Amino acid sequence: MNRVPFSLAVPASMGNLGPGFDTLGLALSLYLHVRVTDVVDDNRSTLTCDFGDVAPDGENLIAQAYRRMADRHGAGPSLRVTVRSAIPMKAGLGSSAAAIVAGLRLYEAVTKPCELEELLATAAALEGHPDNTSPALLGGLTVSCVDEAGRVTALASPWPERVRVVVATPETRLETKAARDVLPSTVSRSDAVFNLQRVALLLQAVHAGRVDLLRTAVQDRLHQPFRTPLVPGLYDALRLEDPALVGVFLSGAGPSISALVDGNSGPVVRLFEELYSRLGVSCVVRDLSVHQPVRPSDTMPAIQEPVIGQRGHTRQAPKAL
Repeated sequence: MNRVPFSLAVPASMGNLGPGFDTLGLALSLYLHVRVTDVVDDNRSTLTCDFGDVAPDGENLIAQAYRRMADRHGAGPSLRVTVRSAIPMKAGLGSSAAAIVAGLRLYEAVTKPCELEELLATAAALEGHPDNTSPALLGGLTVSCVDEAGRVTALASPWPERVRVVVATPETRLETKAARDVLPSTVSRSDAVFNLQRVALLLQAVHAGRVDLLRTAVQDRLHQPFRTPLVPGLYDALRLEDPALVGVFLSGAGPSISALVDGNSGPVVRLFEELYSRLGVSCVVRDLSVHQPVRPSDTMPAIQEPVIGQRGHTRQAPKAL
């Protein structure tokens, strides 16, 4: 058991990356921080959270995940924790996945290590899909597969350091359920093949360092066309042009929109700011790096928060007058 106080941090994530619906994910250098301030060995598995000024809208997923592990492996101590998060809620950046993973890691930190396979499956079951929970656990670019029994196989790969992620988050919330409800129950063979080709191309382009292929590789026909009416600016963002811009896609279910940048990200940040200013929609634009995969020896709970020394910054796009 770790000494009090101790801290851990869980990265934000974006799912799909265009064509990889419920399959691909990418961890980002934006974090949920949890600091444990008190541990009571009462075997009640109670988690008391101080969220500061930003409490979760619904159920406390950190506590839910902590209790889920206690139900399976035995009661744990009761904890008092402070929670601070830079990850916006209901924005397509994995805030719920980060909370779930934080609860799982807390249980490990005050009891004993758990098998990674169980953590992956438990997190995906609580979230409903693995494309955010896998990168929140593993870091980097992840590919996830769920079998008929609910077991999750996930592999993480490094992301090209030169490619940054500019994320525009308009001031509107989009429930994942609402974004899923607009999707058709069946797709055409041509659209299925279109996405399969691009998922394969995306993975191989990252592996081979062919950044020039990413713009084609992040194209999608399975979900973005149907979600465009729900996401302010998505139609125009998918058509943005800049020499450093190598791909644009909806982050998860939205409403955040992500741009992959190879080179100077400043002009791409300004393109987003100008786009949302024209639309009269407030928007936060973040310039982020990727939270790279952890080593096998680092899959244990983080006891010290990571040093967040990325070049990233956050800017607020003003509304048009």
